[in-house]
Amino acid sequence: MNHYEILGVPRKARLADIKRAYRKLARRFHPDLNPGDKAAEERFKQVSEAYEVLSDSDKRRRHDLDLQMPGGAGPRPGGPFAAGTTGPGFDLGDLGGGFASFFSEIFAGGPADAEGEIGPRRGDDVTRSLTLGFFDALRGVTVPLEIDAESPCARCGGGGRVPSRNRRPCQDCGGSGRISHASGLLRFASTCRRCRGQGSISDEGCGTCGGAGVVSRRETIRVALPAGVDTGSRVRVPGKGRAGRNGGPPGDLFVVPQVEAHAFFRRIGDHIHCAVPITVSEAALGARIDIPTIDGTAAMRIPPGTANGQRLRLRGKGAPLLRSAGRGDQYVEVHVVTPRADDERTRTLLRELAAIQPGETVRRGLPL
Repeated sequence: MNHYEILGVPRKARLADIKRAYRKLARRFHPDLNPGDKAAEERFKQVSEAYEVLSDSDKRRRHDLDLQMPGGAGPRPGGPFAAGTTGPGFDLGDLGGGFASFFSEIFAGGPADAEGEIGPRRGDDVTRSLTLGFFDALRGVTVPLEIDAESPCARCGGGGRVPSRNRRPCQDCGGSGRISHASGLLRFASTCRRCRGQGSISDEGCGTCGGAGVVSRRETIRVALPAGVDTGSRVRVPGKGRAGRNGGPPGDLFVVPQVEAHAFFRRIGDHIHCAVPITVSEAALGARIDIPTIDGTAAMRIPPGTANGQRLRLRGKGAPLLRSAGRGDQYVEVHVVTPRADDERTRTLLRELAAIQPGETVRRGLPL
């Protein structure tokens, strides 16, 4: 029996990788989660045996030697699930801190340190939305932002509990210092996390923070938003998220801008789009006109014969690039404005134009 294949890990897997694979499989095939499923129960036994062998350096070395022999490795006599042994349902309390404490990690609420206490934990990240003007987003701006700041409680040091004058029995373990767990076919004991195995406690909830370990306050910070941010961008402010627990570092604050629309300019990605009217003569003969940009006014050439709705490009006149130097482009869509024939001279000129270019010439080729 190849225990590496049972856990799905390579021969040179580290103990941490073996433990991670075992935890995943143990949760998947545990009898409590698969009531009445004999196949899952058998698989759970195999996974448990594989972990016990590979987590022990001596047993693992003997197992590796067996794998090198012709025919591979079979169950070693006297193995944990060999014939004549106790099998499923045995008490894990006598196996010491290794196997039993690992099971307590899986079924009793997460990893703990040697004293049964949860270790330092990083604070959660916080996301805040911020409305931003169109040009402020393009040019960059530093804005004040009021947040609910958190910091570790100075009285309890972030632990949520302070020393008490009266020592009393621990309610969680009844004064024994150990907590027994039953999970289907398995029974095991672990160190009481509340009293750290002492059977009594001499602390109480911190009155300053209410046992939370952190205190909150309103704080105004200044957030620098770089040039080129757009709706949906994430600007990170380190250390301004939720406070860490038990000495852990704080989380981060992420500011997500919501950029207001502009009446003339429209931003798509790193490019700026707009629409500009031109005359018939400018479209036909070509011209050089002034175009509004986000930086002011720029000259743009209208090629002769420009059609209505044609898009022209101004290079480097778009939004600043966030992750590199440079800028996007500005795209100008031209709209040819038809002149109004309000006076006789205009009508005369249009009749002359119609004589030079009759309508039939532009509609030639239509399936009439």
